[in-house]
Amino acid sequence: MKNIVNALFAVVFILLGTQLSYGQYAYFAESGKIEYEKRVNMFAKIKGRITEDDVFMKKLYEDYRKNQPQFVTMKTSLSFNKNQSLYQITEEPKTASNWFSNEPWIMVKNTILTNFESEDVVAVKKIFGEDFVLKDKQREILWKYTNEVREIAGFECKRANGLMMDSIYVVAFYTDEILASGGPESFSGLPGMILGVALPHENVTWFATKVEIDKPGPINSPEEPRRADHVDREGLKAFLEKNLGNWGRYGSEAVKASML
Repeated sequence: MKNIVNALFAVVFILLGTQLSYGQYAYFAESGKIEYEKRVNMFAKIKGRITEDDVFMKKLYEDYRKNQPQFVTMKTSLSFNKNQSLYQITEEPKTASNWFSNEPWIMVKNTILTNFESEDVVAVKKIFGEDFVLKDKQREILWKYTNEVREIAGFECKRANGLMMDSIYVVAFYTDEILASGGPESFSGLPGMILGVALPHENVTWFATKVEIDKPGPINSPEEPRRADHVDREGLKAFLEKNLGNWGRYGSEAVKASML
């Protein structure tokens, strides 16, 4: 009987040791491709720009609510490895031609190459029909970690709150199961890959819908348009403020959307 008990204990210890061994060697992805869905809440966008006495805009807003969807969506992707990533649009948003078709958070389109080692960024931007090539360092975002977690595209993600461009509040969800410190658009700087981003005051979100590990797409320098203006981040900001600064709240939002 004693020999049987000892044998059972030995089996239990072997099984426990095997489980601990697997836990110690958890897999952390170094490359892959992530598909994101960008969503713009048009109802909130339009309503936020209407002044109390603007009867004309109120009528346009009510007509929009009756005939158009609340959210405009855009498909994007991020291919990455341990050294760099490429973010680009894969499916344009489907929008009807109307008074609000020139929403800046839809009109501005980015293709962004990020080098994680040198922290260099090359972004090809189309802003209201104008082409820009931005070359600069990765954007600095002030992050504060929280205890909140949620699942996104099959990964457990931790929440961090951030502040960028002095005034834009960012909520991001990142997973440390993917080693690259990147994310959609120019969001980065967390200890893992960002799979979800919300700008609550801007009514815009980016959330991963699919993650393919070890299957990155091509990561090449984006093609630069022949007549594009070459700028750094400060140069682009100065240009936008000069040309959009007198457009009121719409102009202010256009600058923010263009600077991502």
